[in-house]
Amino acid sequence: MASVFLYHVVGDLTVGKPEMVEFCETETVEAAIQAIGESTEAGIAVWKKRSVVGVIENNEMRQQRFVGILNSLDVVAFLARNECLEDQEKAMKTPVSEVVVPSNSCLRQVDPATRLIDALEMMKQGVKRLLVRKSVVWKGMSKRFSILYNGKWLKNVDTTGGSNNNLYHNPNWPSSSTTTSRDKFCCLSREDVIRFVIGCLGALAPLPLSSISSLGIINPNYHSIEASSPAIETTENIPRDPCAIAVVERMYGDQCKIIGEISASKLWKCDHLAAAWALANFSAGQFVMGVEDNVSSRSQDFCLNPNVGNNGQTNGGGSTRARKFSSRSMGFNPGNSSFGISRSMYRGRSAPLTCKVTSSLAAVMAQMLSHRATHVWVIEDESEDVLVGVVGYADIMAAVTKQPAAFAAASRHCEGGIVNEIQT
Repeated sequence: MASVFLYHVVGDLTVGKPEMVEFCETETVEAAIQAIGESTEAGIAVWKKRSVVGVIENNEMRQQRFVGILNSLDVVAFLARNECLEDQEKAMKTPVSEVVVPSNSCLRQVDPATRLIDALEMMKQGVKRLLVRKSVVWKGMSKRFSILYNGKWLKNVDTTGGSNNNLYHNPNWPSSSTTTSRDKFCCLSREDVIRFVIGCLGALAPLPLSSISSLGIINPNYHSIEASSPAIETTENIPRDPCAIAVVERMYGDQCKIIGEISASKLWKCDHLAAAWALANFSAGQFVMGVEDNVSSRSQDFCLNPNVGNNGQTNGGGSTRARKFSSRSMGFNPGNSSFGISRSMYRGRSAPLTCKVTSSLAAVMAQMLSHRATHVWVIEDESEDVLVGVVGYADIMAAVTKQPAAFAAASRHCEGGIVNEIQT
């Protein structure tokens, strides 16, 4: 484990971060779509309203008001329900409290002087957001000596006892209440942390150049759906971390080939209503390929509501709002108009983000940041698109905080596996 995580604190990552504006659970789905488009990791934190206005909240009260994180896949899955497709106007006015999946443990409030290593440990355990108080005296100038906070040397935080669910606090830390005139917070995502880590690759050497397979961070327990299955089946059990389902084609044995994905990051800035209609009416393969009629033009539109007649009125008495669907309205750019033909030639915007098992940790982090993705699908080194697993934020954080002895053991295990394969 690099000393950079011991000498840096969370406050170093908050410099320049805007003040967080709470998104209330009473807001509409329509407002949530706009907020998600401006968010990180394709999701927004949802809060309950304060019960008493004007009362100073403590950490526990604020934590209890946090509901969960709403992402774009949750919204599309909600809009794909039959009742929502029948009356889209009503669906868009639905409060997000009926859509968000409650998960109070996804966010934790921490002091600006919390060591970065402690923040990483929390995120390894499933925390996706860190709520950090914006202190007016915090200058973010700690650099290597961040353990010196506001003129006071801090003792290390004891993380051996207590629960990870509690706020990390040290009695030597200055009180945040004495440094702010009112509650001002910023929100750090895992993307922010990884962006910081990739700027410290030299301090992590030789770890960044090690392959992800040698580090043992490839997660084989991914969620998938066959291309021929209805895309709506993905909404029955949406995974939370990463929030992504691989769309695959079965090959020989237990192997499968990835042709796309249905995920929060892919649906991040799409037309959510168009995506919902496609999710309810297409197969998973058609959904990710942005299928279009082979004999029609690429601008061919499909009516978003199958009950809408030529006059634009809904036969079932629902909304009269006319909506259209086309592959381009969802951000798709297919290279071939017929699903199942020349599929290997297609590499549009819906193509999944993949890496090889031999890819380095630094390369995978760079991929995730450049595409602003929460995960990368891992394929075999020699067999094109044969899916092996997935690497997400939590896996990367586990790798960069791994003790040297554990890293050496993982490398020896991987090398031993390769030797055995060669011998057989």
